[in-house]
Amino acid sequence: MNHVLCGLAANPALPPELVDRLIAAADDDIAAQVAERQDLTRTQAAALVSRVEQSAVRLAERGLVTADDVDPAAQPLAALALLAEGAGRPAWACLLATDPVVEHREQLAACPGLPAEVQEILAADAEPRVVAELASQASSDMAARLAAHPHAGVRCAVAANEAAPPAVLAALITGQGLPPARSCLACDRKETPFIHDPQCPRLDCDLPPGAACDGSHGSTVHQMQVNALWNPATPAAAVAGFADHPSMPLRWPLAVRPDLPAAAYERLAASPEAGVRAALAENPAIGDDLIAVLAADPDPDVRRGLARNPRVPLEVLTRLAGSTAIGSTLLPRIAAASRAEIGELAASPDPAVRMLAAERRDLPPEIRDALAADPDAKVVKSIAPHPGLPDVWLRAMVERHGARVVAKVTKNPDAAPALLEDLARQQPPVRKALREIARHRNATAPALLVCLADRQARPLAAAHPALPPQVIAELLADDDWRVVEAAAANPALPSEVMSKLAPWR
Repeated sequence: MNHVLCGLAANPALPPELVDRLIAAADDDIAAQVAERQDLTRTQAAALVSRVEQSAVRLAERGLVTADDVDPAAQPLAALALLAEGAGRPAWACLLATDPVVEHREQLAACPGLPAEVQEILAADAEPRVVAELASQASSDMAARLAAHPHAGVRCAVAANEAAPPAVLAALITGQGLPPARSCLACDRKETPFIHDPQCPRLDCDLPPGAACDGSHGSTVHQMQVNALWNPATPAAAVAGFADHPSMPLRWPLAVRPDLPAAAYERLAASPEAGVRAALAENPAIGDDLIAVLAADPDPDVRRGLARNPRVPLEVLTRLAGSTAIGSTLLPRIAAASRAEIGELAASPDPAVRMLAAERRDLPPEIRDALAADPDAKVVKSIAPHPGLPDVWLRAMVERHGARVVAKVTKNPDAAPALLEDLARQQPPVRKALREIARHRNATAPALLVCLADRQARPLAAAHPALPPQVIAELLADDDWRVVEAAAANPALPSEVMSKLAPWR
């Protein structure tokens, strides 16, 4: 990979004639960067597709390539990209439905709005993965048909399709009403009984870890059940019975469903895995009694999950704040709190509760200022990035609490250039603060030069347009490829340097 040219391809200040030169010499990596340019013209986009056909995927998403720019016989990937965006021609789908390349038919099967005759061709494809791709996004009628497909992998794909009829999804879970599947990916490849080594060393092996078949297609059937349980279109009555299933992957999706009976949630709360209980704790469908049970769970991940529940009562949330490390995050219940509730939280004698309110970024000035003057450094760290805080308040925070709050102060969008310079020079340096300064819109050249001395802040500083142009040019020879790409992408890179870097045809 040429990191200089990849960075240059992303440089927003690159003149059009240099973009043309990059396109003429583009490889996959450079093309990926050029395809993201906001100033790319239709002519340049067509030239890029001619050079690197795979770039058509992103260009089609952006509407920069049209059907008039593509020859489906010579550029099947470009044609598939347009079909995926609904911008291709129906005749292309008919042509590609019999393409000898399996991957092309598989990509076609994922395209929306395919003509009925093309869907029929794909549904009868000899390659199960092509049919499975069609099944994963097929209409209700087609999904119902493919649920009876002889290959278990196709049925597995139907189970994940939210357009599949609820009765069909229920049947896929139980197997009732459907003819037995005759094959799966495992018995397609191996003589049964077979269990695939989860640590398989073969680099060319495409069997999933743990794939197993003894004639019943066990691992595929299990995954089909998992898919159906995650599918919100599967009826609650068909899935509730899995709430105490011994397989954790079959219980986990139930923990997040909003439509189960209370008894099912209670059984899930008894799951031995903290991950299942934590997912349940976040579910806004659980009742107050279960919230109380989960609030006393011995695992901190479960209590943190409950803190993220948008329906958790404030009195429970405040107790959790005092006993569980929630971290610096705006919780849903706090985001929805009324002004009166925020005022009560901000006046709490518990600093952990005041921290909850301090994460809001729309606080009334009087509450914001009171929290900015809080004696507890953890509260000040939470409020420090709040917009609107004057420079004198930010400096006072650092004066009172020192290095503990510096990184959060530098994260404030209104931090003044002079303040950022002073904080960059702090000794010993606060490395998190240097990274924040390096990406701050108000950072100045003196502050950025200090940031260059830090390994993690250096790539961020190299991308900042306030860095002196001669320094940016010097960074093109840096030992760290991240720094090189960032410098090449910096819009302050001198145009004469850009011209020297861009390849000639």
